[in-house]
Amino acid sequence: MDAKVDHRLTNVGQGTAMNTINLYEAKTHLSELVERAAQGEEIIIAKAGRALARLVPLAKRTSPRPLGLLAGQVTIGPDFDDPLPEEILQAFK
Repeated sequence: MDAKVDHRLTNVGQGTAMNTINLYEAKTHLSELVERAAQGEEIIIAKAGRALARLVPLAKRTSPRPLGLLAGQVTIGPDFDDPLPEEILQAFK
C-alpha cells in the first residue's frame, strides 16, 4: 500500500525573496548573514544543493507584554536568600 506523504515545507526557499547560501559560505560570513536576517531578509542555508536551514528575523512583538501577568499567583518565601541545606549543596558537587 502506497501512502501519500504530506510535505508541508516543500516550497521553503523557492520564493524570490529568499537567498540560498551554501553551508561553507554561511560559516564564513555568519555575522553578515545574521545582520541581513535582522533587517528582514530570509536566507536559506544549503549543503550540496539541499536546503538544510532557514535564517529568519525574530518576530517582533505586536503588543506590549502586560505587566503583572502573574500578580498574586507567585510568592517568594522569607528564606529565599538563606544558605542551601548541605544535602542540596552536595548534589551540585
